Amino acid sequence: MLQQQLSRLLAQTDIALTEHQQNQLVSYVELLNKWNKAYNLTSVRDPNEMMVKHIMDSLVVAQHLKGSNYIDVGTGPGLPGIVLAIALPDVNFVLLDSLGKRVRFLTQVKHALDLKNVTPVQSRVEEYQPSVKLDGVLSRAFASLQDMVDWCQHLIDDSGFFLALKGQFPVEELSGLPTGVTMVQDIELSVPELGAERHLVILAKNQ
Repeated sequence: MLQQQLSRLLAQTDIALTEHQQNQLVSYVELLNKWNKAYNLTSVRDPNEMMVKHIMDSLVVAQHLKGSNYIDVGTGPGLPGIVLAIALPDVNFVLLDSLGKRVRFLTQVKHALDLKNVTPVQSRVEEYQPSVKLDGVLSRAFASLQDMVDWCQHLIDDSGFFLALKGQFPVEELSGLPTGVTMVQDIELSVPELGAERHLVILAKNQ
């Protein structure tokens, strides 16, 4: 059922995934649905809704990632990090969250799906120090752009990017960006069967 739904959704995009990757995404939704009953990881209760609101909503970002090392801050149950790690097996993702129950779930997902490119970490973002040079900081429904920049500046150098997944274009948030950071690109994302606006806002430190 979920497999057929995923195939239908993918057919509405130019995203190419192997059968193995599709199976991993279905398994992830099944794990999320199972753990959600006890751990309350997401307000979306229906696995079919998860496929659109979580999986496809994250997948559409994959083609816009350059580089090989990213951190997903405030990842929650692994969104978008787990989905992107499945879609981009050659890219490494640190999945950062301050709540132990979420990190336990992410660790379970990593083992169950054999994801070698995922590192779940329990930490506050302000206290985390990356062990490798990061190409970008990802955030989905984590914080305002101002807070994201304030809390995550130390994670990237001048060549890295902040990538924020947003609903409506965040006009007010952009007007309040701290000095030294500017928007370099706004990408309007098309999520099949979502029926809502989606943007990927990319920020960079001024050179």
